[in-house]
Amino acid sequence: MREMTVGTGAGLETADMVLNIGPQHPSTHGVLRLKLTLDGERVVACEPIIGYMHRGAEKLFEVRDYRQILMLANRHDWLSAFSNELGVALAVERLMGIEVPERATWLRMALAELNRVLNHLMFLGSYPLEIGAITPMFYAFREREALQAVMEEVSGGRIHYMFNRVGGLKEEVPAGWTGRARETIRTVRKRLPDLDNLIRRNDIFLARTVGVGVLTAEQAAAYGASGPVARASGLDFDLRRDEPYLAYDELDVPVVTRTAGDCHSRFEVLLDQTYVSLDLAEQCLDRVDRTSGPVNVRLPKVVKAPEGHTYAWTENPLGINGYYLVSRGEKTPWRMKLRTASYANVQALATLIPGCLVPDLIAILGSMFFVVGDVDK
Repeated sequence: MREMTVGTGAGLETADMVLNIGPQHPSTHGVLRLKLTLDGERVVACEPIIGYMHRGAEKLFEVRDYRQILMLANRHDWLSAFSNELGVALAVERLMGIEVPERATWLRMALAELNRVLNHLMFLGSYPLEIGAITPMFYAFREREALQAVMEEVSGGRIHYMFNRVGGLKEEVPAGWTGRARETIRTVRKRLPDLDNLIRRNDIFLARTVGVGVLTAEQAAAYGASGPVARASGLDFDLRRDEPYLAYDELDVPVVTRTAGDCHSRFEVLLDQTYVSLDLAEQCLDRVDRTSGPVNVRLPKVVKAPEGHTYAWTENPLGINGYYLVSRGEKTPWRMKLRTASYANVQALATLIPGCLVPDLIAILGSMFFVVGDVDK
């Protein structure tokens, strides 16, 4: 066995060092392992290793009925629970030919946009924290708590809402809820510049993120990246505008993009998207107030989707989520395949990280905005 000396200096034989980051590093929003090959402080190669959180959600779908799988879908990206369950409900409704009441559609859109803001605020607070800025987390969580109260009032849950149902929503919202939600949105929009002004143009934050971890538009497209990560690289694509579902075709959806593709661009897209989602949520609430009627349809005691298959996709907070549903006419899916945004985004780390310095590693990792439960499913 050859003895390896790692170091620099006259007369010393040097060699690359293999270093493991994880599988429990705190800045990965879950349990991810990175196998790094280092030459001094520079990363030569990076191999993302996944599977440490694998819970087999897709397999569990096959032994639970169409009402029960919403609970599982709720949890793979724990920051986007409402959006996850919405995508599954849309797939089942499409296969069964169910037309959801108009009021339920607008309520779903309002809650989905509020969930998007909650997701983004978590990353807007935690990402600066990962590279040494503590204060933004307090501002981000101040706004999160205000919006969490709105979501908790309507659904009873703070993280896992379980408010979607096949055919609509669980129940009507409480009396006066839309007014309270609208007031909270106005408050958050008024206070959000506190977080914006604190971090966006901060000299230290700029030094750590500008020009670091550049993902080109071609690379983003090749890896199937989507959402804020892809739009920061110049890919101008958003399902809400380009392949509208629910009633997004009745709204003007501004799509926030940048072209630099670096860590700072990804942060800016996320921040500016938060303002957009607050505006969209308010517009949806206005439509809810002008729309009467039920919020769900009557279903049989046992829900069975007809034999066939369908694919539904949604613009989730972290990117495009796809739901491929195959039914054999039973009360459980024969197959439900999830295409999650986080899985595609993590693939790009193998290209982004090599060539960077170890101190830039966490800056790049955090800026890819993924949840490992959404990778391992």
